[in-house]
Amino acid sequence: MNTLLLWVLFHVFILALLLFDLGVIQRRDGDMSVRTALWCSLGYIALALLFAAGVFHFEGSQAGYEFLTGYFIEKSLSIDNIFVFLLIFLHFSVPRHAQRKILFFGVLGALGMRAAMIFAGAAAISAFHWLLYVFGAFLIASGVKMLVAIDQEPDMSRNRIVRFMRSRFRVTEEYEGEKFWVRRDGLWYMTPMFIVLVIVEVSDVIFALDSIPAILAISHDTFIVYSSNVFAILGLRALFFAISEVVHRFHYLKYGLSLVLVLVGVKMLVNTWFGTKVISTELALFMTAGLIAASMLYSVYRTRRPSAQEARKAGRWWIPGTPAKEEQAPAEQNETTK
Repeated sequence: MNTLLLWVLFHVFILALLLFDLGVIQRRDGDMSVRTALWCSLGYIALALLFAAGVFHFEGSQAGYEFLTGYFIEKSLSIDNIFVFLLIFLHFSVPRHAQRKILFFGVLGALGMRAAMIFAGAAAISAFHWLLYVFGAFLIASGVKMLVAIDQEPDMSRNRIVRFMRSRFRVTEEYEGEKFWVRRDGLWYMTPMFIVLVIVEVSDVIFALDSIPAILAISHDTFIVYSSNVFAILGLRALFFAISEVVHRFHYLKYGLSLVLVLVGVKMLVNTWFGTKVISTELALFMTAGLIAASMLYSVYRTRRPSAQEARKAGRWWIPGTPAKEEQAPAEQNETTK
């Protein structure tokens, strides 16, 4: 198939999915219930697997395995995005109906920014082969940094973006429905909802700095890299609402994600050094799946209690990598009971 036609058809398909989400699902279930979110998540996964089957059929097994590995890595890393998004929404007390709109526009922004980063990264690698070593080392360093900083929770109260935007723009004190901007007395005011959107977009860019090199380590085919990213991102919003109620059950997932980054970085360095696929894509896919599955199963096993409802009541929402906060120190307990 003509390459240009392939790109055009793919984007028409993606546009149709976005319109279906906005025009059908949004109207039927404005706040997106957990049930709807689960069905949407399964639907996006099914579409990705069908697309992978098409890649296997038309492009061969190598391209198919590259797509599956890239999709699986991006999908796994997107779960890490969800933990941070939840932390942001909780900190800024974003109403549930507004969360969906923020995530919708966040997905649109992420598609554009990641496309630019993928094409820039692929072009840079094509022009400067030695950048493969830089990307490989960067992935290993990112994995180690994630592992070392696993108990550090982001401090939203000191966020520089919030301070900058509040010092440069007029900002309303409260949310104005689902509006990003409102007009008062002839002047435009930014709402807290727009600030949250900017923070979400910046957070996604930071995550992309890990995920884009990780997928470029699997494949240099821009269409494979881009399409695997797109399918993972498209299901991000539905996945957020599907697992937001059980997010506390995946405390140890970040350990698995950090090891995946190290694994992919090692793969890139070794294969580049020897000039051949010493570590095959199939092996990378198997090991990535094993690490993610093991970390998720261990998380579920270790976090059998408390329940999500109990965790919320106790004010103990946390993201993977932050302390479990399951028990108070005796002194704190005594103070609480006084």
